[in-house]
Amino acid sequence: MAINLSGESVLILGAGVTGIAVARSLSAKGASILFADDQVETVEGFKVSKSDQIQVDGLSFIVISPGWKESHPLIVKAQAAGIRLVNEIDLAWSFRAELVPGQKWIALTGTNGKTTTVEMAAAMLRAGGVSAIACGNVGTTVIESVESPEKYEVLVLELSSFQLHWLREASFVAAAILNIAEDHLDWHGTFTEYARVKGSILDRTSTGIFNSADLEVVNQAAHWQGRKVFFSLDTPAPGEIGVVEELLVDRAFVSDPQEAAMLAEIVDVKPTVPHNVANALAAAGLVRALGVSPEAVRSALQNFSLGRHRIEEVANINGISWVNDSKATNPHATVASLNSALSSIWIAGGLAKGAEMQELIAKCKSRIKVAILIGTDRELIADELRSQAPEIEIVYVDAPGTYQRGGTDNSLMEAVVKAAAERAKTGDRVLLAPACASMDQFISYSDRGDRFAAAVKKVVQ
Repeated sequence: MAINLSGESVLILGAGVTGIAVARSLSAKGASILFADDQVETVEGFKVSKSDQIQVDGLSFIVISPGWKESHPLIVKAQAAGIRLVNEIDLAWSFRAELVPGQKWIALTGTNGKTTTVEMAAAMLRAGGVSAIACGNVGTTVIESVESPEKYEVLVLELSSFQLHWLREASFVAAAILNIAEDHLDWHGTFTEYARVKGSILDRTSTGIFNSADLEVVNQAAHWQGRKVFFSLDTPAPGEIGVVEELLVDRAFVSDPQEAAMLAEIVDVKPTVPHNVANALAAAGLVRALGVSPEAVRSALQNFSLGRHRIEEVANINGISWVNDSKATNPHATVASLNSALSSIWIAGGLAKGAEMQELIAKCKSRIKVAILIGTDRELIADELRSQAPEIEIVYVDAPGTYQRGGTDNSLMEAVVKAAAERAKTGDRVLLAPACASMDQFISYSDRGDRFAAAVKKVVQ
């Protein structure tokens, strides 16, 4: 893609974070920008139209934001007219060649743990003296990171299934797949298609980092011809990364695979729970592929802490721990969260996105003391609890009449916290790990987590 886009007419599908970043970039290069969005009505400095009002004639190309389906009428119309479709990551890749030609990209995907792992990897690179940033489906967009005056040496990309669906050009020094579990089936249609899209990240790399404990990840790796590096919580074979007693060790990126390099102690990973140790191993694999030293890996882990809304203790009052894991937006993430403690008063519910709850309850019912349920698809959880664990108390909390999504009134979460406080005793953990998306009752998972924390502060004495 040329850096000078003077005279080009570009349509951007979606006026969200990614779309706006692309608009600013292309506008600065001389392009004329139009947004198509059916929810957002205005964007400062740009024209926004409803998707059914757009005419594709005369467009130079179209930029598709993540989440737009190939079956959308506007995309179908554009394809029929032969209009070129571009995604933000490939666009950034084309600019990279001129702006930061030596810049390297590494990437990862998975159903859960992506954000933590890319942030760990970026921290490891920085500890090794490499300028790096985590970007993509987290924090800064890829196009902003490429155009940053920092001129980063390495970008660590978190890629969602939506982003991978449209990816065509970008390539990575190494790519990791953390796990693949049911999610976004309402968008992809089937688990098979969702898993295939996740596995397509391998088309863009020659070195793959794989979770050997995840059967679908192993399945995606099976017929791929590149260099395979597996990680697990078990003793690693030559060519793998794993755990020996209390140590994280590397037998893949060493001169002699019969030897092992110590990467860190398990206690260097905080919180020291199994899925977070696995995240650390995946991050280490990615950066070791770039030559980062074991010492830098350990230093980064010792100084690393999880971001907000990820097993975040927001209060410990009268011996009761209040934990915000609002980022657990699917059953797979919630299993990991519930399994990080022996017993929890569990707050769950929202939009299930086509996921089922049977396996979650089967794996975690012994760790649930009470279930407090909210949101559109809460009956999916309640039905499984009644079927598999009828002894667990189920508490429904409805949104009060005064509550509005995105408003100042926090009465819904205050009612949830009140219900939990009435049942919690010293030594209990109250856990917000919804297993569902948030948009039915909240603006985002972070809004949900923030409201939980605010309600704990207000309600719990």
